[in-house]
Order: sequence, then C-alpha cells, then structure tokens
Amino acid sequence: MKIARQVLLLVLLQLLVLFVPQSLGAEQSEIKISTLEQIKADFDSVPCKNEDRLKAVKTLFEKMGATSSDMSVDKYKDVENLVVKKPGSSQEKIIIGAHYDKVAEGCGALDNWSGIVTMAHLYKSLKTYQFKKTILFVAFGKEESGRVGSRAMADGIAKDQVAQYCEMINIDSLGLAGPQVADNMSSKKLSDLTAGIAKEMKLPFSHANIEGANSDSTSFIAKNIPSLTIHGMSNDWASILHSANDQASKVNPNSVYLGYRLVLILMVYLDNSPCGEYR
Repeated sequence: MKIARQVLLLVLLQLLVLFVPQSLGAEQSEIKISTLEQIKADFDSVPCKNEDRLKAVKTLFEKMGATSSDMSVDKYKDVENLVVKKPGSSQEKIIIGAHYDKVAEGCGALDNWSGIVTMAHLYKSLKTYQFKKTILFVAFGKEESGRVGSRAMADGIAKDQVAQYCEMINIDSLGLAGPQVADNMSSKKLSDLTAGIAKEMKLPFSHANIEGANSDSTSFIAKNIPSLTIHGMSNDWASILHSANDQASKVNPNSVYLGYRLVLILMVYLDNSPCGEYR
C-alpha cells in the first residue's frame, strides 16, 4: 500500500473506527453512524413472502431518508431491481448490492434480509456525504434463481461504459459470525484490501469460500468489474440457509453491525481511490 493510501486509511479510521452510539453530527462529519440497536430493530418484521419483499425494501429505504426521486425500479424481462442512486461529482460508479429475494423455505432473514438491512443503513449513514463517485445501491431480484437480476444489470452495461464502473461490493448473508470475504466470488485485489482494512479496524475477519455457492458479485466479475462478496456465516450455516430455520431469531445483530461498519469504511476508502486501481 502506498504511503498516501496509508495516510488516507489512518484518517478514515480516526473518523469511523470509534464505535460511537450516535450520529457524529453535521458539524463534525457528514457520516451518520447507525447503532447496533437501530440495526437490530430492522429485523423485528422480516417479510417472509417473496411477493412482499420488493415493497418492503422500498419502505426500508424511505425510512432511511430516500425519496421517490432517489429510487427507481429497473425492469428486465422477468426481474425487477430496485436502484437507489446517490450522485457523486463524477460519472465513475461504485455498486453496493444485496439481493432481496429468498427461497421458498423460511423467512430469508439471513439470506438475505441481512444484506438489505446493511445496505439501507449504509445509505442512511452516507446520505449527506459528498462522494466523488456516484453510488448505486441495488437490491437485486431473483438471485436465488441464478443471479437473474445482477446478470441483467451487468449485461446491460455497454462495453464502452465498463471502465466507469470502479467496483461492486455485494453483501449476502450476514448474521451468524464476523464478516468474511468469499474469495471464490471476489476479485483478489479487493479481497486483500478488505482484509487489510479489517486488520486496521481490529475487526474479526476471515476468508471463507462457500464451495458450490455463487452470488451477485460474479455477474460483475464476468464484466471485468472488480467485485467482492462479504458474508457472515458460521460453520453451521448449511443447517439454516435455504431452510425453514432461516428466521429472524437466528440473526446475531452484532454480526450484521460488524459487516456494516466494515463496508462503511471500505466505501469511503474506495471513493478516494482511483477508479480501476483494483481492476
């Protein structure tokens, strides 16, 4: 890591690594950090039917301060993605994604309401932050049916526009353990960067492949867009995910909160990095 990047990371850590239980305040920062209690509260009513999920995501983002002009539903053939756009000072883009659909069994609290809650709180925290890059918060549909929503978005990016998409960060299934990167679904440079940031933050972190699994990040890796999947699964994940056991009672809010804090500083760091540095 170059010295300039080390200095930047230290400054960001001074700003963000303190686990303050309230907003930092506009006079100190434009970043408003959510509390563990606020994140926990958003698991009190997890929508357990797929037909209710998209509306619930809209409602959650509205709760976080998004307006109808901030949100759009991109429709591709048989799938809908909710996009919440936060314009930056350039046309360069970072995608923050999480799928909103679930399998038939269970309530999908871990897989992947946890990702939706995390993404919504990231939006709230950074709503008034002045980004250099444009941030696209995307709730993908039909991930469980073969990454239909993310593949549709990625395939829709014209070849001459790919260079403007700097990174894609995917949040999928936090809630059982500390944040981890699925290396088999992630670009190595981004994976290494995330590990370094977690180390500086003194967060529990590990690399954990999910063999035989896939997620929305790989749709963008296929387009040569550096991408990363962050999850928070423990060794007994297979007994919970994609089963009737995937309920809100299984979610450890601390796991979700740690993932939120890690992605928060990762986003600000990437915004201050040259587009393509991790390509």
